[in-house]
Amino acid sequence: VQLQASGGGSVEPGGSLKLSCVASGSTVGIFALGWYRQVPGNERELVATVSNGGSTTYADSVKGRFTISRDNAKAIVYLQMNSLKPEDTAVYYCNAEWRGLISTRSYWGQGTLVTVSS
Repeated sequence: VQLQASGGGSVEPGGSLKLSCVASGSTVGIFALGWYRQVPGNERELVATVSNGGSTTYADSVKGRFTISRDNAKAIVYLQMNSLKPEDTAVYYCNAEWRGLISTRSYWGQGTLVTVSS
């Protein structure tokens, strides 16, 4: 599975951005897609996930501001980020949880930088 993320950039506080991540390869085994973020010196943290059935989870820090969605037919996951805050500044990584016949794996995209600053 390969993941290609896009949509990062710079925005002022209160602004919005939409991230996209396209999955390719053996996507039929993907059972969940998500977004994580990481600030240099900190551990990577969960932002939001969405299962094949549409169930979603969010970090408390982004609830009510971020929305995760997916297009199963095209194997694309989106992250709509509204009311952005400086503390949302991070590299955002797309994640795919994949299940095969005898194993499961996590796949990661290359990361896209989001900077929130005035």
